[in-house]
Amino acid sequence: MGPKGAGPITPAQFSEWVERSGIKLVPRSWHPISERLMVVEEDATWPGSKDGYTRVATVFRASGGKVTAALRLPDLESALELAYICREMAASE
Repeated sequence: MGPKGAGPITPAQFSEWVERSGIKLVPRSWHPISERLMVVEEDATWPGSKDGYTRVATVFRASGGKVTAALRLPDLESALELAYICREMAASE
C-alpha cells in the first residue's frame, strides 16, 4: 500500500507527494455527505505494486471551492462512518 501519515501540508506539498509517490486513483463511487464532505471510493495502484489495485476510500473536505482536507481509509465503510461522525460533530457547533 502507499505512503501513510497524517498532518497538515500545503497544497503544493500534497501535489508534490502525488507526483513523487506515483499513486494512481481511479474513482469507483461517490458519496456526498454534506455540502463540505464527500467520500470517494477508489481503486489505487502504486509503482511496483504486484497485487494489482487496492480498493480504498477517501474522505474529502471542501471549502470555498477547494479541497481543504483529504484522509484515505482502507475501505468505504470506515470512510463513510468517519464522514458521518464529522458531519454530526460539525452540526452540533
